[in-house]
Amino acid sequence: MRTRSKQQPLEHRLLLTATFCLLAGGAVMVYSASSARTLLQGQGDGTAYLIKYVAYGAVGLIGMNIVSRVPLDVFKRFTPLLLLIAFGLLLLVLMPGFGVRINGARRWIGAGPLQFQPSEIMKLALVLHAAAMLSARPKIARSLRTVAGPILGVGGCALLLIAAQPDLGTGLVISATLAAMLIAAGLPIRQLALVAGVGAFLVLVFAIIEPYRRARLTAFMNPWADHGASGYQAVQGQIAIGSGGLFGHGLGASVQKTSYLPEAHTDFILAVIGEELGLIGILAVLCLYGMIGYAGLRTARQAKGAYAKLLAAGVTALILCQALLNVYAVLGLAPLTGVPLPFISSGSTSLVVLLAGMGLLLNVASGGSAHLSAVPKRPKDARERAAADRDRRRRDGGPRGPGDSGRRRAAG
Repeated sequence: MRTRSKQQPLEHRLLLTATFCLLAGGAVMVYSASSARTLLQGQGDGTAYLIKYVAYGAVGLIGMNIVSRVPLDVFKRFTPLLLLIAFGLLLLVLMPGFGVRINGARRWIGAGPLQFQPSEIMKLALVLHAAAMLSARPKIARSLRTVAGPILGVGGCALLLIAAQPDLGTGLVISATLAAMLIAAGLPIRQLALVAGVGAFLVLVFAIIEPYRRARLTAFMNPWADHGASGYQAVQGQIAIGSGGLFGHGLGASVQKTSYLPEAHTDFILAVIGEELGLIGILAVLCLYGMIGYAGLRTARQAKGAYAKLLAAGVTALILCQALLNVYAVLGLAPLTGVPLPFISSGSTSLVVLLAGMGLLLNVASGGSAHLSAVPKRPKDARERAAADRDRRRRDGGPRGPGDSGRRRAAG
């Protein structure tokens, strides 16, 4: 008889469904947002960004499948090495001759189309590090003083290197993710609010001292006041969403993406969705992220073991924080930060890393915490096993062992 395969839990199926729907929608929207402009600029047949998205998405899906099957204690064991590599790459990207400068920022390593962002790797490395530290030493989460070194200190060093690139958006995502993990570990919110206040002040100073970041901040306050310069991208995004209305102009019918909206296939792909598919399309995207949040938090709650719980909470927070920051920026509720929309935007490193993170979440959802090393039970000795077998045979009416009758006569 053919055995029926074990059905995965509901959380596992919800996570997979939401991820595949976002990837499918991302492929369609990346092609729609990039094809017209590349054709007008004479850069091929308009499928360049789609091919890139599909290629990196395939790599990410392979990685997601592998990560979802590897025992969790393997990741716990190699987290220090991954963190060390991430710090080394962040230092390397700042060195002349290694880092690639694009639009005034030095965030990439590589040559030609094969480039990646070390800051994206650092995001996942810090989640793994925080989960390992907080689960191994749960008492440190009771006070801000004890958590300052192993979590805030390591995270702060990473944020300084990322801010030097500069990459404020990734820094904000990392800060929000670590804050969510500390709350999940039990750190009092009033103590975390103090750190958040100091961090907000530092971010404000960091934004004011650089002219282009100061222009972004003022453009966020009133983008229409300088709609031809610093507020141009925000204004064009709002025009795209506003013109889409409830149902949009139809797939591929966006006007803003051709000549007006910069970075339409990356940071502002949600604006193209709003123009072509309307408010319904944006709500569909938000519902898919809501599915990830619901399933991810349920996975964290039901996971066995502190490490699995914190890991699931951290990956869920990472995806949702990045998604919310992008959505807020496009809708004009936050300053522009250059953060891609998870699983939808055409961002190679972000796509691969987030799919690997989803693999970790699927690992926990499918019972990956059972792979964690556990203390083996003490085996019963031979005399206890023999007694248990005799009791079972008597209850079941089965044949008695050869010594049973002798012992029964002696007892009589």
